[in-house]
Amino acid sequence: MTVTRTARLTGAALCAALALVIVVWLLRDLAAFGPTTELLWYWAGDHRFQSRHSTATSLVDALLVLVYAATAVAAARSPLAASAFTVTGLTTLALRLPGLWASSVEVLLVTLLSLALAAGLVVTAAAGRQDDGPDAETGTGGREAPGRPRTGPAVAAGVLCALAALLWAGWELRWATLLPPEHTVSRFTGGRTLMLPALAVPPAWLNTVLVLLLLAAAASAFARARPTRPLGLLAGLLLAGVGATGTAAALRPDRHTYATEQDLSSLAYDLGSLFSLLAGLAVLLLLARPAHPRRVPYRPAAARPPAPPAQPPPGW
Repeated sequence: MTVTRTARLTGAALCAALALVIVVWLLRDLAAFGPTTELLWYWAGDHRFQSRHSTATSLVDALLVLVYAATAVAAARSPLAASAFTVTGLTTLALRLPGLWASSVEVLLVTLLSLALAAGLVVTAAAGRQDDGPDAETGTGGREAPGRPRTGPAVAAGVLCALAALLWAGWELRWATLLPPEHTVSRFTGGRTLMLPALAVPPAWLNTVLVLLLLAAAASAFARARPTRPLGLLAGLLLAGVGATGTAAALRPDRHTYATEQDLSSLAYDLGSLFSLLAGLAVLLLLARPAHPRRVPYRPAAARPPAPPAQPPPGW
């Protein structure tokens, strides 16, 4: 199914608005931190600058800007953007939902705006679908329809996504057993004890969304479904970002992990972060090349069979 030109323009505008909301906060953080490296280390978990500066964004916000830009470009270049709109909108809804119980009125307003724009993106993808028409026609007398991904890259990406989902689901279960119940709840709701940026997604909530996204991408890849590419690219990008954060944390002299032990468990977490970084980059490379769209022959109205009459004669 393709989307109309109006839906493509609407979706691109919604993506631009979602990106603009984050860019405003990013510019404010950059102005407060000065050198870009300080803000990057803060995103990696180094909060030594917190006493001097307050921040609102996290690495997830920067990754979402890339997602919105890629979705807008996909809408401008191809009428096959319905899957990208849906995946981007649903992921934004899932990641921004914890902002509804934020204590700051400013953050609450930004959350409501982001949720409204993301919901509009999903509605645009559903309402703008079309079977055929001028928007979907190609220059060869047919129209484009989404093609299935190639078997080899899809299966390889599916295996990596499934392994990464099991990895992060296992870590969440381990942290739930190691940490006190109130701290576990705070990791889902974003309690003040975590010292999170204003727009940051609580860590357990982020990992849950990541696991669900990875499982959906793996299932779609194994079935060679048409939404595999947008699902896999978004899952791979978030996985690489989470892995990069953990890997950067391992490089800090005074690193901090959520595991209580600092020996074997810490080493396992560092290796898992490195695997996530490499697996996310591999998924991006495997699914970077788009599948060839299949051609659906265009049948003009004159070539179609006539509609049955209102009163069919005997033997019709």
